[in-house]
Amino acid sequence: MDAEAPAIGASIGIVGGGQLAWMLAEAAQRRGVPLVVQTPSPQDPAVALASGVVQADVRDAEATRRLADQCQAISFENEWLDLEALEPLAADGVRFVPDLDALRPLICKRSQRELLQRLNLPSPRWFPLQQLAASPAAGARGSITNGATTAPQPPALPPGFDFPLMAKQASGGYDGRGTAVLRCAADLEALLARVEPDQWIVEEFVAFDQELALVAARDSAGEVACFPLVQTHQHQQVCDWVLAPVEASHALQQRARNIAASLLTSLNYVGVLSIEFFFGQRGLLVNELAPRTHNSGHYTIEACSLSQFDQQLLTVGGALAPEPELVVPGALMVNLLGFEHRHDDDPAADYGPQRAALEALPQAHLHWYGKQGSSIGRKLGHVTVLLQQLEPQARRQEAMLRLEQVRQIWPLPPDSTPTAPPDPEQGA
Repeated sequence: MDAEAPAIGASIGIVGGGQLAWMLAEAAQRRGVPLVVQTPSPQDPAVALASGVVQADVRDAEATRRLADQCQAISFENEWLDLEALEPLAADGVRFVPDLDALRPLICKRSQRELLQRLNLPSPRWFPLQQLAASPAAGARGSITNGATTAPQPPALPPGFDFPLMAKQASGGYDGRGTAVLRCAADLEALLARVEPDQWIVEEFVAFDQELALVAARDSAGEVACFPLVQTHQHQQVCDWVLAPVEASHALQQRARNIAASLLTSLNYVGVLSIEFFFGQRGLLVNELAPRTHNSGHYTIEACSLSQFDQQLLTVGGALAPEPELVVPGALMVNLLGFEHRHDDDPAADYGPQRAALEALPQAHLHWYGKQGSSIGRKLGHVTVLLQQLEPQARRQEAMLRLEQVRQIWPLPPDSTPTAPPDPEQGA
């Protein structure tokens, strides 16, 4: 955290009580900022650290009104929002940061893609699945001609598209849920038969060399600040590890910052915004946007002059957003995903021996979210290992050696598709 923390006003409210809110509550305690959370369960991670709790579902707008009575401003842990239910509160003067108009294009993947198109920002080509469902060929039955039955006609793809394709649920998907790889016409027809087409989009399948991410923020004075560009690595569509900073040219880093600034400024957005990128032969493409703190930014807690959670507190509280800097040569963040099914009354459910071994690693900082029980692929915590090597290739080699140390203690799950109910940060 930066040595001279800018002042923040009165208390802040957060809709959500999962691990993102828990880490925000840690930052709030360090800064002496009262934080009140709205969350349904007294066992949710943030409850233990929050200054106050409104116990209610996160989509309960009347509970959010009660939250507003205790706070100067309200922000959100995730983008699964009912904006229409919140609009009367905003009309009554409740201050949401980011405001609801800025959030509106970001709460589903279809509106994100439409936003990127309007701003002429690079992203995968796409089309709404509903476009195929409405086409004459979609679901057409075979016809009888001269006594012979012709085969049903598969829906025709838009010009310029071919298999394989990636289908995504427009909202609510996370960590591989709500996605489907379409390898052929039969896969497409099966998807059309089992989903509501107006709730899905279809994208070209992007060949990329790396997945990158950037956490950025914009304050109420319009100034934009960015954390370092990082590499993310996925395992079965779940974030496995993050390496900060990525070895990238100055031009590539500046391109990512310019995209972030364009998005934040065009939306008149105040708060933290996270951007996931594909990088390959076609350059930098925006994959997804998250109007909040993000899994790819957890390393900032130990590795930067202020964390992404400090930045959220500052921007929501009305303070200026400082430009963060790395205070170490680099960092490796590794997600700790449940690799066994364990009920919360199982003595082994807290993975005590593994946690102790991780904490004993040099330059390692363990964050355990305190969730109840464990299931395969559930995000239970993360560990950040601070790196010492200054030269980029040597630092990457160091990171991979440290990753192997972590994996010897904490293996990847056999199947990282979450089986528990959605966590507030899943997909982050």
